[in-house]
Amino acid sequence: MEGCNIAIIGAGTAGLASALYLARDGHRITIFEQFDTPKPVGAGLMLQPTGLACLAVLGLDKTVIANSRIINRIDGRTIRGRRVLDIGYDALGANAFGLGVHRATLFGALYNAVQSEDIKLLTSTMVRDTPLKHEARSIVGANGAYHGPFDCIIDASGARSHLRSLHADVRYVKPYPYGAVWGVCNEPTDWPWPDILAQRFDAARHMLGILPLGQRNGAETSQMAFFWSLPANSYDTWRDNGIDAWHAQVAAYWPEAGALAQQFPSPDAMTFATYPDVVLKQLYSERMVFLGDAAHSTSPQLGQGANLALADALTFAKAVRTAESFEAALMMFARDRKAHLRFYQVASRYLTPFFQSDSRLAAGLRDASFGPMTMVPYIQREMVRSLAGVKNGIFTSLDPGDWHERYAGMRV
Repeated sequence: MEGCNIAIIGAGTAGLASALYLARDGHRITIFEQFDTPKPVGAGLMLQPTGLACLAVLGLDKTVIANSRIINRIDGRTIRGRRVLDIGYDALGANAFGLGVHRATLFGALYNAVQSEDIKLLTSTMVRDTPLKHEARSIVGANGAYHGPFDCIIDASGARSHLRSLHADVRYVKPYPYGAVWGVCNEPTDWPWPDILAQRFDAARHMLGILPLGQRNGAETSQMAFFWSLPANSYDTWRDNGIDAWHAQVAAYWPEAGALAQQFPSPDAMTFATYPDVVLKQLYSERMVFLGDAAHSTSPQLGQGANLALADALTFAKAVRTAESFEAALMMFARDRKAHLRFYQVASRYLTPFFQSDSRLAAGLRDASFGPMTMVPYIQREMVRSLAGVKNGIFTSLDPGDWHERYAGMRV
């Protein structure tokens, strides 16, 4: 299909990437964003080979890599020093790596590219509904204003999508009982794990993670994302206990991290986030498709949110390019994404209790088994493949390089 009129709701990773892929295929794109100024939400994230392959199609991978930090290993230990995770990307080959990325870096690369294209961006627009009429959809704003009609609408408005409850075939939306406080701090010049995502675990009730993010936009100081997981219903207690008590707890768990925690002078210096588990029976309805967290929000345990969103955007653009109708494109998109999404939804759901739960049994099984399993070459490779975002089944994997070759015809 050529020259279609497509609306995108949400200027996050999925929305901006979709706009770029589709605009470069000659479609007319309008992005609707509820905020006055589009902005990133969150601290840091891990980009995996899948996400990087998608960015490479847009010609943005080098820009993002230059302003981020290459991650070669994952190191996870209990607060008593027992090694739980020790996996390196070298198990996938010499050129494989993850990328610690400040969310503003990824957002900036996508947003700047969107501004250089003929893409219309309407801000301060809260979308109330998307009525269907005569094989087209319109957008109704919160103020009653109509926009459109559009040949297709993409809902990329995130995990708490309002439109999902109106138009998607939802299997369930279930909040995870655990959340996290997060923030960005400066990296000490003598930090001993500059290319490692390092984690410490107190059973499964608390998880402390530190992800190097590199020097964003040529800044002199490198930064790191700091994560502290806790039960969602204990956040108010955490605040009431005071920041000094938390500083002391972090230092007792991990002295080097205790010094970093001092960079957060109050609870208000960190942001609290919770996560829903979203499963749709179908990723689309008539003339409408759901991408990214609006379609399949998961626990952040495997860190796949941005990677899955980028893969959604690229796969949908390929389906629109290839199919003869939007009905066929939507069916093709759902078919092509099914196995990959199902693997990471299920894996995230069942892995999370081993790291974020009240279960001492799950934590004990994790401590006793995960470390030895990583010593078995086959299991280690499969763990790294899961982390790298390439798994689409228990015994099958994708090839991100193949993604790039297959879709490289998209103009960059």
